[in-house]
Amino acid sequence: MKPSLWPVLVLTSMLLALASGDVRATGDGGTSWLPLVPGATRLGPFEGEPPAAPAYRDGGLLGYVFSTREVVNSTGFSGKPLDVLVGLDLEGRITGAVVREQHEPILVIGVRPEDIDAFVARYVGRRIDEPLTVARGAGGDGRIDAISGATVSSLVINNAILTAARAVAASRGLLGGGRIDIATYEPRRFAQLLADGSLVRRRWTVGEVEALLEPRGGSLFPPGEPDDLFLETVAGLATPARIGRNLLGDKLYEEAMAGLRLGDQLLFVAGRGRWSFKGTEWRRSGLFDRLRLVQGERDFAFRAEDHLRVEKLALADAPEFRELALFVLRKESGFDAAAPWRLQIRADGWNTAGDPVPVLLELSFRLPERYILRRKPVELRPPWVDVWLARKWDITVLAVVLVFLTGILFAQDRIARDRRLHRRLRMGFLAFTLAWLGWYASAQLSVLNVLTFGDALRRGFEWDFFLLEPLIFVLWSYVAVVLLFWGRGVYCGWLCPFGALQELLGMIAQRLRIPQLDLPFALHERLRPIKFVIFLALFAVALGSMDRAQLMAEVEPFKTAIVLKFLRDWPFVLYAVLILAAGLFVQRFYCRYLCPLGAALAIPARLRQFEWLRRRRQCGVECRICATTCPVQAIQPEGQIHPGECIYCLTCQVNYYDDHLCPPLIQRRQRRERREAMARAAEKAAAAGAPAGGN
Repeated sequence: MKPSLWPVLVLTSMLLALASGDVRATGDGGTSWLPLVPGATRLGPFEGEPPAAPAYRDGGLLGYVFSTREVVNSTGFSGKPLDVLVGLDLEGRITGAVVREQHEPILVIGVRPEDIDAFVARYVGRRIDEPLTVARGAGGDGRIDAISGATVSSLVINNAILTAARAVAASRGLLGGGRIDIATYEPRRFAQLLADGSLVRRRWTVGEVEALLEPRGGSLFPPGEPDDLFLETVAGLATPARIGRNLLGDKLYEEAMAGLRLGDQLLFVAGRGRWSFKGTEWRRSGLFDRLRLVQGERDFAFRAEDHLRVEKLALADAPEFRELALFVLRKESGFDAAAPWRLQIRADGWNTAGDPVPVLLELSFRLPERYILRRKPVELRPPWVDVWLARKWDITVLAVVLVFLTGILFAQDRIARDRRLHRRLRMGFLAFTLAWLGWYASAQLSVLNVLTFGDALRRGFEWDFFLLEPLIFVLWSYVAVVLLFWGRGVYCGWLCPFGALQELLGMIAQRLRIPQLDLPFALHERLRPIKFVIFLALFAVALGSMDRAQLMAEVEPFKTAIVLKFLRDWPFVLYAVLILAAGLFVQRFYCRYLCPLGAALAIPARLRQFEWLRRRRQCGVECRICATTCPVQAIQPEGQIHPGECIYCLTCQVNYYDDHLCPPLIQRRQRRERREAMARAAEKAAAAGAPAGGN
């Protein structure tokens, strides 16, 4: 067995072990959801639109729990499902978050579950009505530190949590209209409060109630005249000072408000007529059985401990009411002061058997817009916008570098004429590619980008996923253009951080006089298809399961050596080190024989429209210097340059213009030098014979 092939066997065994099981979904789907809302003892059913389950403690509402997948159909950067379980309190604060399912490539392999748990835990206590941005090394108000080495996936999780939480909060009245103005006051008469909707009034006559009882076989006792007043009720929200202070007067209003907690509300109810909305049963049972408030699909009962007595209204123009009452609606009940509600009063008639026949009298109330404090809605921009803004300087640096590289490519003939200039430019650019583009910016393209792109075309293409990593997007856009001009070699030879690492290590190996293996071209040709086989295998697996393809894509050591900087489990580090060690003996070993990304780029490389690399008729016939010095053996024995193997290092072009190395140029230089020598000799002879010629 060839020594250069045994790293492949190590990788193969590793991949077989990894691919033997499904991708792990973080979080425990069977774990109780109650811890997401601390203090909750019971969850209600998942219902409503969007679906969420209310969390209760002793009958009081504490908040809601929900799944981002169920609320907003959240998906990850890979296009696969992403599900985060989230708890939300009534103030719009996140009380808990757990990643239940994710298939992110960088998170599936390479990031510990504890790191993911620590990231989502940073959302606890954060308000969802305030902007939250995610960035590397961030922290404090409005900023959350991203998962190390997984900024893009962190942004995806952030977007899923905030989008879903804001949707649930908006549907349950926790945002926007959930806050009311209780401080603003201006004197108003009773009639004015009725006229502007601050209070609502409803009258029922004896005849109207009899009409309700008749279909049910009941009637009032004692009977009365049809036009007699049965009940007149006035109701409204007394918490705002403009309503409550006018109704109750300063002293009683302040006493009532002093007994409230933040978020509690006061309901005012007054009535007169022959029927009592309070009744007398509440004194024994502690429950006002004749009165109920309905809001949406929820009912609110009134208890004796939440009842405040009112003897008289402070407004001179208010009528004399038989009954006056204030009821406290506790914050934990879930009552939304800004949402409409209905007050239902039970009235009893009697049938011929002497049994009670109840009917419901109802009046509706909606708090006027003037009392509602509207928060300016927080616009949730696409997550990629924040990423591009946060990395604007990195994008600028990359753009400048790509313009500089384009200048090198257009000026390649001038650069290739100066061997020293070419060497300095190349070594400097490779060092920049490795250090800045790779280890700093983590802008390493991967075959996973190709597979994800293909999968997106099949499942429904969305640009947002590809815009989440701006440097990768810019690089791929540049590569797509240069493929048409120069082929795949521009990326592989100049912009691939792992390729730069291999080449720089190879230069060091040559300086240290480590033996360089010169593989026979026939063997080289038989090893070269391995990378195409790997790519096609990955592509085939991706058609059936992107999760398995992500695992098998670990054939690329890019994540280990570049993105995670070798801070990874030892099997992955060992594999990357073996690949680099092989490159010390065979220049760019991985690029030549194993790189599926190189194979993917080599396929469209033949579509390039221009031939910039110069060749002579003697190449491959009279001379094979370029073929033997090509670092990746991209030059065929016949002298042609294989576009799918060339890394565009320009070494052959430096040789092409070197009149001390290229045989045709050597011959041309020697002929020129002989002509010049003969011309100088003739001049000397002519100068020496000039006097004799003059005689």
